[in-house]
Amino acid sequence: MSEPTVAQATESIYASLRADNADIDAHIATLKAAMTREGIKQAVFDPTRLAQNNRSGRKLMQAYFRQRGVSVRFSA
Repeated sequence: MSEPTVAQATESIYASLRADNADIDAHIATLKAAMTREGIKQAVFDPTRLAQNNRSGRKLMQAYFRQRGVSVRFSA
């Protein structure tokens, strides 16, 4: 089986967020590995797909991901 792409890892994170953060740490690790393979520095998320689409929720997500070595930004 091939390694997941950044897009696939991002979709897994969206699904995890909808499932009350089930296995979120494993999905973040997968995303980090995919970003390294593809040479991407920041993960981009669509804020409309987040459970907490407010400033507080976005900042909390950025902080949580940053602690795990993933820089996050949000699309416009």
